Amino acid sequence: MKKDIRKAIIAGNWKMNKTRSEAKALIDEIIPLSQNADCQTVVCVPYTNLETAVQAVKGTNIKVGAQNVHFEENGAFTGEISVSMLKEIGVSYVIIGHSERRQYFGETDETVNKRTKTALAGGLIPIVCVGELLWERETGITEEVVSRQIKLAFFGISAADAAKVVIAYEPVWAIGTGKTATSEQAQEACKLIRDRLCTLYGKDIADSITIQYGGSMNAANAAELVAKEDVDGGLIGGASLKATDFGEIIKAASV
Repeated sequence: MKKDIRKAIIAGNWKMNKTRSEAKALIDEIIPLSQNADCQTVVCVPYTNLETAVQAVKGTNIKVGAQNVHFEENGAFTGEISVSMLKEIGVSYVIIGHSERRQYFGETDETVNKRTKTALAGGLIPIVCVGELLWERETGITEEVVSRQIKLAFFGISAADAAKVVIAYEPVWAIGTGKTATSEQAQEACKLIRDRLCTLYGKDIADSITIQYGGSMNAANAAELVAKEDVDGGLIGGASLKATDFGEIIKAASV
């Protein structure tokens, strides 16, 4: 991490877990663990928990994120949620393009771009996810895959807006599998992303953008991962559902 030029962010992606009462209880446990953190803590909760989470974190240094947002403001999009709906609740961040959205719900590079533009226009901070499948890594095309995803995600986005985006590198083969990229692999991929951003926007903008690692980061490996120069925190899955583990990750990112 380079905290002197960009923000370290630890964001918990709760996925489809926790009722409202359970969400309140978990956040109450997380609050004291993040109280003195030298990084931004974010909890990205299911839609039904957003209001509960926003109320629970009032007066703390924790921000609330949603797990998706639609690219239209309103209309016949059954089951979707708009930026203005999230802003009204008090949401600050939104995950866009998570591999599970791509795999199960038809998310594409084009819709990632559209959602990112809409989130930025509406004042939300997008956490844009990119990463390769196992067979893509094994066939040696990680660089091509990730570069393409970055180029398309940022298509038509100005340098000023690009600087507001957070990127999560999530090797798909390391999500929910218990496998984790080595710290060297994580650094290599995050450096690749920063190099692509440098090509698009120049070094100053590229150096200012937070790039998280998002593949089974946990209490045991967090310190090693965030010690790498281009790994600026994490998008945390399973470990974010356990307050003690999440607290250890926050601590690792606060060094």
